[in-house]
Amino acid sequence: MTWPPLRDELRGVEPYGAPQLDVPVCLNVNENPYAPPPDVVADITAAVSEAATTLNRYPDREFTELRKGLAEYLNLSGGHGIGPDQVWAANGSNEVMLQLLQAFGGPGRTAVSFAPTYSMYPEYARDAMTTWVAGRRHDDFSFDLDHAATLIEEHRPTVVLLPSPNNPTGTALPHDVIGRLCQLVGDGLVVIDEAYAEFRREGMPSALELLDEHRNLVVTRTMSKAFALAGARLGYLAAAPEICDALRVVRLPYHLSAVSQATAVAALRPRWPG
Repeated sequence: MTWPPLRDELRGVEPYGAPQLDVPVCLNVNENPYAPPPDVVADITAAVSEAATTLNRYPDREFTELRKGLAEYLNLSGGHGIGPDQVWAANGSNEVMLQLLQAFGGPGRTAVSFAPTYSMYPEYARDAMTTWVAGRRHDDFSFDLDHAATLIEEHRPTVVLLPSPNNPTGTALPHDVIGRLCQLVGDGLVVIDEAYAEFRREGMPSALELLDEHRNLVVTRTMSKAFALAGARLGYLAAAPEICDALRVVRLPYHLSAVSQATAVAALRPRWPG
């Protein structure tokens, strides 16, 4: 056996790492080039200072206040009637999706997306020991529903991952396509990655509107882009409570630090009702 005893499928694999460049605009990682507004920075500073006085204690494992704030924000950002029990958060939407694949993928199961798509999806699948299958889109990057139906029938995925707006093409998925995918996948999950939802074109609705209609729909978001909080590492999702409950099985204990929770709650506060 070669030392160290790395899994065979990981040998020779280069770790993910978009170059972190000291330039005003980092197009390679799609960072928000603007810092959070001064009043938000002040709120975060005060919240983190308060959290620092309790760092001898483990953080709220259920991140109760944060889930409430995220639910309220989502109901202002395309959703309606979303409750805290329908919200889950982790260290970036990367960890959210990894947890989804840990819980609903795994050996003998398949995850599917349709290229061009986000380059990290196959890495999440690999890390969760889930078979990865990539279909294709039309030449104009619109979604090929007939091709998708054939691929889903062939591979029976338990997870379908799709960004909307798409990374890297910017094209978004209409409701009828998302609804049909939820039907085709059956008991599997359809994960709509709305990392750029706040930048979608005017008139394009969020997939959050469809949560009540499809129990297998998951909508992920991030605070990295629109909130200018890439350094805080806070991603989240909205889904049926049963899906959120399942993620507790695979999450690490106290996976969101008290500082992360305080930062996110403070950043959300200016966007809460009232």
